[in-house]
Formats: sequence, C-alpha cells, structure tokens
Amino acid sequence: MALLLKNAHVIDPQVGLNATADILVRDGKIVEVGQGLSMEKGVERDLSGKIVVPGLVDLHVHLREPGYEQKEDIASGTRAAAHGGFTAVCCMPNTKPVIDSALGVEYVLARAAAVGKCRVHVAGSCSQGLKGETLSEMGDMVAHGAVAFTDDGRGVQGAGMMRRVMDYAVQFDRVVMSHCQDEDLVGEGQVNEGVASTRLGMLGWPAEGEEIQIARDIALCRLTGCPLHVQHLTTARGLELVRAAKAEGLPVTCEVTPHHLFLTEDAIGDDYNTSLKVNPPLRTAADADALIKGVADGTVDAIATDHAPHIDFEKDREFELAPFGMIGLETALSLVVTHLVKPGVISWERAVELLAVRPRQILRIERVALEAGSTADLTVIDPEAAWTVDAAEFASKAVNSGFIGAKLTGRATDVYVGGYATLEDGAIVE
Repeated sequence: MALLLKNAHVIDPQVGLNATADILVRDGKIVEVGQGLSMEKGVERDLSGKIVVPGLVDLHVHLREPGYEQKEDIASGTRAAAHGGFTAVCCMPNTKPVIDSALGVEYVLARAAAVGKCRVHVAGSCSQGLKGETLSEMGDMVAHGAVAFTDDGRGVQGAGMMRRVMDYAVQFDRVVMSHCQDEDLVGEGQVNEGVASTRLGMLGWPAEGEEIQIARDIALCRLTGCPLHVQHLTTARGLELVRAAKAEGLPVTCEVTPHHLFLTEDAIGDDYNTSLKVNPPLRTAADADALIKGVADGTVDAIATDHAPHIDFEKDREFELAPFGMIGLETALSLVVTHLVKPGVISWERAVELLAVRPRQILRIERVALEAGSTADLTVIDPEAAWTVDAAEFASKAVNSGFIGAKLTGRATDVYVGGYATLEDGAIVE
C-alpha cells in the first residue's frame, strides 16, 4: 500500500529534521521525505498544521494479560496506546503466570500479533515467579524475543541475586530494568514519608527506600558491565546518583513518569483519591522540580507511563487497601506537550528523544527515523488541540488516572504502524 502524508511539520533530531515536508510510504517503509512529493495511486493525507515524528514508544506498560484480563488485556491496552499516540510498548512480566519462560514471551507476542493496535515488546522477569530466588529462563526468553529483563512490581532484594541476573543479561546484550525498592525499609508504606504521611495519617515510604537500591544497582552495573535502566525514578537524590553514574561512563539510563513529573504528594487531599496511590509514591515538589530539570538537561533518558490499570472496585476502597498504580498511555503525550514543550522547558526535538528515540535505544529494538528505508512507524500530533481528560473517552478498560479533569493541549490524531493506520483522526481504526 502507498501512503503520502502532505504538508506536515516533520521533526526528527536523529536526522536533523525540523521543517515542513511530505512523507511517501510504500509497503511499510518510508520511501522519501521531501518537498512536493506525489504518487500515482494510494492514500493521500493533508496534514497541514500537524506534526509528524517517529512513532512513540512506551517502555514501561502493564498489559495485565495473561491472568488479569479484568483489569486490561493486550487488545484494550494496545488500543489505549494507539489512542495516546504510541506505535509500540514494552510490557512488564508481572502477569499470572509470570512471564519467566519462553512460553510466556511467545504467548504475548502471538496475542499482540492477533489483536494488537501497536507493536508489543516483551520484558521477561529476572527471577522465577518474581520471587527473587532463582533465575528465570533468560537465554530461552531472549531466543524467543524478550528485549529486556525486570522483576517490575517489586525489586530484586538480594544483591547477590541481582548480580547473577546482570551477569547473565550482559551475555545477551539485554538491559536489566530495575524497580528500585528496598522492601525491608519501605515495609507497608503508602505515601511519601514526611509531610504527606503525617498529614494523611498513613505509613510513610521513605525516599531512601528507592535510593539505596539505585546506589546498589549502579554498583552492580559497575561490577558486571551490564546495562542498567532505573525504572520510574522519583527523587532528586536518586537522579544525582544516575547523573554521577553517567559521568563515570557507566551504561546507566533512567525513566520518569508523567505523574511523578506533574503531580506531587500535595495532590493527595482529604478525599484520599486512590488514583494517586502509586508505586513509588508521589514525592515532594522539590523532587518533581529536580526531575523536570533532569528531563531538560538530558540526565533523564525517557518518559514512560508505568501504565497500571485496575478495575473500579479495587481502587474504590480505603486508601491503604487499594492497589498501587495509575493508567497513563492516553495522557502522557499531552502532558509532555502541555507542561514541558509549550512552556519552553524542552524543545520538540527533546520530546521526540524522550518518547521515541531513547526508548528504542534502551530496549535495543529497531531504529525508526524519518528517512528513506526506515520502517514507517509514525505519530501525527495536533500541537494546538485543546481537550479535557474525561474517563468516558478512555480506550483502556481502566479509569484510574490521576489527571481526570485536567485541561491539556496537544494530542495524537493519527498513528501508523508499518505504514498502516491504527489511529485516524483521533479514532481507533478497526
């Protein structure tokens, strides 16, 4: 199939592109990017006023399948991804059963091929059953398509165990993505320890419970040479540890979530909104400010959602009984545009690096660029679209968003995966 996208504002820092141009796509590949392009027959779209960038990638998503399909499944989760502008996601292994073998990887890839609205990459677990005791079948999972390893949902508690994970992962050139949480220190913590825990009368979750494991895993990265990716980093001191590791030349990267950038512990009010109960917890305004500075100066490598869907009755109960997590696939791009790009905190080029370029590099998946020969995974954005976050509009099965009612600017209007539309004019293509 031939596709011609006309008069778009194309932005791709990988090839130094920031201009109005046309993009010609044929058989899933970009044929040409230039001015005044034409074709004999095919689908032609006029994208005047729209921005086209390499397809967005979310490297931290919970699709919940297999085992928790009542919360989300691969069909609904990838629809939510496409609705939010993503052409690919990396799903976490804390399913039921845990994705700790080749069979689990194959299942997810097969389901995604059958019902997915975007590409799905699979992260295998570090340990069998997420128990932190015995290595998962890492080599076999790599052979069947696993792109990374993580025990996300909980941290690998033993330093010796984490060293073994890294010793194995480095042999396959796979990144270990670390959920940094010292469970012995965090305990039954519910919210950030300090003002928030005191004000709300909740057990506190100290920042040190995250920072101690960040420091440990950086040391193990130094020891093993294994690439380390720190997931959902939330604290200023944690960011400094990553910054120092980068300065040392270690293969350390990190991600932050929109909710840790744009929400703080102060958002949790007397209504005890359980959509604001996340793991790690919302931190202080000073922490959020430090993370934004890290996004701007290049210390932060990626913005990822940690999309964590739950059904209503799970969240609709006492704060301490509700599960951790909020959804984010359908609001992430707009939050970045509204709070970072529009105010001039970062450029569009930097946004593309955070949401498209660096996630692919971290996961070691195919490079996608706005140049001839590249796979045509493309995200089209209306930078001026004004909208209000409404739970009724979500494609996800879940509505546990901390941004309900937020007024945002900028939104994906079209998504192309391999040259075929999965989102067109804001609607999922069936």
